[in-house]
Amino acid sequence: MSDRILFPKEDVIDTKYFNIHQDREVPIPGFFIMEAKRKLRSVSEFTNEEAVEFMDLLRKVRKGMFEVLGIKDVYLFQDEDTSHNFHLWIFPRHSWMEEFGRKIQSVRPIMNYAKENMITDVLIKEVKEHVKKIRKYME
Repeated sequence: MSDRILFPKEDVIDTKYFNIHQDREVPIPGFFIMEAKRKLRSVSEFTNEEAVEFMDLLRKVRKGMFEVLGIKDVYLFQDEDTSHNFHLWIFPRHSWMEEFGRKIQSVRPIMNYAKENMITDVLIKEVKEHVKKIRKYME
C-alpha cells in the first residue's frame, strides 16, 4: 500500500506559528495534524509565544471536535524521534474503530484499514465537511 496525498488543501487554520490540517493521507474524518511552522522537534523548543498559541489552538480545535463534530475521544501523539518537523496528531476515536481495541497499538492498524478500505467518494466528502465545519468554528 503506497501512501498518497488525498487531502492536499484541507487546512483548518493557518496562524503565525502553526498550521492545523486534515491528515493528508489517511481518510479518517477529524484526523487533524498540528504542525509548527518553525523547524523544531520538541515542545521544549517553543518560544513563550509559540507555547501560548499552541495551547490555545489545541484547546479550541479539540473543543470544536467535540461540540461541532461530536468526537468524544481523541488520542494526542507527538514523536520527537522523527525526521519530520514538529507535529502533533489529533487522532479521533470513531465507533467503527472499536473492533481494533482502545490501546495505542490500535492506531496503526486503524490507519492502515482506513487507507485500504475507506477511500470512497462518500468518505472523502465527509472528511472535507469535517474540515469545513472546524474551519468555521476556529474563525
